[in-house]
Amino acid sequence: MRLDKFLKVSRLIKRRTVANEACDAGRVTVNGRPAKASANVKVGDIIEIAFGTKAVKVRVLALMDTTKKEQAKDLFEYIA
Repeated sequence: MRLDKFLKVSRLIKRRTVANEACDAGRVTVNGRPAKASANVKVGDIIEIAFGTKAVKVRVLALMDTTKKEQAKDLFEYIA
């Protein structure tokens, strides 16, 4: 699954265009490497997103094309 689509489906970022912009600006890394929006995401990958002064680090647990709001939090887990 594409990185920008995963970020939107998991609701880590609300819109796919915003996810694209974050990737283009270099604020998203996958497994420690800067990632483009088209990068492939698989289960077990670690994604880090820089939101201004704070950073969010998550591990991918599942991939789905669409989710309901309640299911979105089951796609990833936060890492300290």
